[in-house]
Amino acid sequence: MAFIKSKKEIEALREGGQKLAEILRKVVETVKPGVTTKELDRLAESLILSVGGTPSFKGYHIPGAHTPYPASLCTSINDEVVHGIPSEKRVLKDGDIIGLDIGMKYKRLYTDMAVTVGVGAIDAASRKLLLVTEHALAEGIVQVRAGAHVGDISEAVQTYAEDHGLGVVRELVGHGVGHAVHENPPIPNFGSRGQGEKLREGMVIAIEPMLTAGDYAVVLAPDDWTWKTKDGSRAAHFEHTVAVTKDGVRVLTKI
Repeated sequence: MAFIKSKKEIEALREGGQKLAEILRKVVETVKPGVTTKELDRLAESLILSVGGTPSFKGYHIPGAHTPYPASLCTSINDEVVHGIPSEKRVLKDGDIIGLDIGMKYKRLYTDMAVTVGVGAIDAASRKLLLVTEHALAEGIVQVRAGAHVGDISEAVQTYAEDHGLGVVRELVGHGVGHAVHENPPIPNFGSRGQGEKLREGMVIAIEPMLTAGDYAVVLAPDDWTWKTKDGSRAAHFEHTVAVTKDGVRVLTKI
C-alpha cells in the first residue's frame, strides 16, 4: 500500500531527515530577540536548497484556505499553536516562545519535524510547557512498533500531558508522511490504547504533540493558516518523523 515504504525509501528518508535536523538546528541557533520570523524563514529556505532539497510547505494547499502557504518555515509565537506565517513585522522579543515547524522534499520523499524554543530568558511556566511537550513526544515515540496501534501513541501523549496539567489540542493531529507531506493514517495526541490503525513494518509517521498551558480549545486566525489558543494561553509543538521497522522504532529526523 502507498503508505508502506521500502527499506531503500526509509534509508533515503533517514538521509533527508538528518539533513533537515541539521537545518533546523541552525535555524534554532539564530533565534534571539530582535530577529524577525521572516529572517528565520529565509535562512531555512536557503539551507534546504543548499542541500539539494525543496521546501515542502511553500505553496502547500489545504481545503478552505484562500491561498497556499507562502513560506518554507512555520513560525508560531506564544499563543499560536501551529502554522504561523513568517513576516518582516513579527520581531522576536525576550520572553517569547516560538514553534519552528519545517518540512523538506529530498530524493522525492518528505520528512517533517518541529521544535519550540524560548527567546532569551523565558518564565518558569513556559519552560515547563516546552519540557513537557518534548517529553510527551518521547512518550509517544516509544510506543511505536509493528503490531501496536495508533491509539497506543495517542494515549501515551495524552496521559503524560494531562498528568502534568497541560491541554491536548484536538483539532490538529500527526500523520503519515513520506510519499507526500500528509498521508494516512492520522495520529491524534489523544485516544485509547488498542484503538485506531495498526502499525506495520514500513510505515512512516509524523508524531507531533501540540499542547497548551491553558484550555485545549483553538481557533483559526483570519489568515486561514495560523491556529491559536482560544483563551490566549501559550502553546508548544514538537515533532519527529519516525519509521516502523522490524526492530522497533527508528527516528528519522534526528542528528
